[in-house]
Amino acid sequence: MHTQHFFFDKIRSIVLVVLLTNALTHTRTNAQTAPNDYDTDLLPKEFHKGRRDSLRKLMPDSSVAVIFANPVRNRANDVDYQYSQDPNFYYLTGLVEPHSMLILFKEKQVLGKDTTTEIIFVQDRDLRREAWNGKRLGIEGVKTKLGIKTVFLNTEFADYNKIDFSKFRKVYTLKFYDDVRDDKEDRGDLYSLIRHFRIKTDSKRKNLDDYQLGQYLSQLREVKTTEELILMRKAINMSCEAHQELMRSLQPGMKEYQAQAIVEYVFKKNGSEYPGYPSIVGGGENSCILHYNTNRKKLSGKNVLVCDAGAEYHGYTADVTRTLPVDGKFSEQEKIIYNIVLEAQLAGIKACKPGADFRAPHKAAVAVIQKRLLELKIIKKPDDYLTYFFHGTSHYLGLDVHDAGLFGRLSAGNIITVEPGVYIPAGSDCDPKWWDIGIRIEDDILIRDEGNEVMSSCVPKTVEEIEALMAKDGIFKKNK
Repeated sequence: MHTQHFFFDKIRSIVLVVLLTNALTHTRTNAQTAPNDYDTDLLPKEFHKGRRDSLRKLMPDSSVAVIFANPVRNRANDVDYQYSQDPNFYYLTGLVEPHSMLILFKEKQVLGKDTTTEIIFVQDRDLRREAWNGKRLGIEGVKTKLGIKTVFLNTEFADYNKIDFSKFRKVYTLKFYDDVRDDKEDRGDLYSLIRHFRIKTDSKRKNLDDYQLGQYLSQLREVKTTEELILMRKAINMSCEAHQELMRSLQPGMKEYQAQAIVEYVFKKNGSEYPGYPSIVGGGENSCILHYNTNRKKLSGKNVLVCDAGAEYHGYTADVTRTLPVDGKFSEQEKIIYNIVLEAQLAGIKACKPGADFRAPHKAAVAVIQKRLLELKIIKKPDDYLTYFFHGTSHYLGLDVHDAGLFGRLSAGNIITVEPGVYIPAGSDCDPKWWDIGIRIEDDILIRDEGNEVMSSCVPKTVEEIEALMAKDGIFKKNK
């Protein structure tokens, strides 16, 4: 036993030396390698610079904005969740590393030897840690890959005294996270950056504002640029293919998690880094739970299955929902409720036009659902619809599945969802023949100068189209 431990310790030591040697050699030959050198369609540094310039134009004179990276979040013990950057920080920098902060000035500042409108503090290269967790950009990588010229190590911020925050009329920040862990051995970690920023600004100062920066960023992020639309289309097309494959492969006896696995397999096969959110795959009674994601039930041929799942690609996420009959054929009751939701969704999509109020699609969908549920005597008065349709119809979509936006008038470049639903759990105050039927249909809608485009239209959604596709062979099912 002791000899075995010694052997494995020796192996680990040799591997570490090899990794460090390779890392050091790589550093000497290509010190500016980005963490991701494998994708050729990442947002270019010019995009992020343009977003910083656009934010600066919105800021008033004598103001400064300070944005922090996301915390590293712990899963359990010494295992962290895979790191996901703060969308606003990524939008402005392109940096996907933690323990960083961006300072953006309205006007040029003379800071010692530097004359600049922006500073970023980042973590240092560390060959030992990079051997375990992957390469970092470091100062030179940030300058070259991200195009930000004034770069310091995060460990330098505590003693960096060239910025007098009291001289600015406004110091803009976002709300601080309350789940930031303190690594007491790291003077440049996110906890330290936030702590020393608070010391340098003093939270009692009247020039601090943690609201308006979010409004500025929402104003920018709700209108997608050409570069963003390219990535959004890729994420949505991956999602469409995944939903189509589920339609071909779904069959009674599957577990909900197996249906989820089919969808997420197609995401990953096509290059998606993650699902954009925990996939909702609920059959039978679980089709009536809005954000259900336990996904453990065995599916019966008598169930409908709500699949709400979208791929994320280079930070941008799709959000598509279809409801399927597990045995390939909708029952008469399922078909009636399905067609009500489809009618409501089509009415909501029709209301998606520039200049319309953000809630116009919701109002259009509600009108249909109220009318049809009254006709079926599922509800007794119009406001009772809230028992069976209790969420909004639309949200913005982009770097977040529930993306930033101002929720005012729709304008060209907005991408929103239209996703009405009807959910009738067992025990509802209506005829039991409707019980355990949950239907949701969701598409991703691009607002254009005239009208809109249904970006996820490649996924079938009429009863006839769905049943026809479900009759075909899938990767995981063969006709008998």
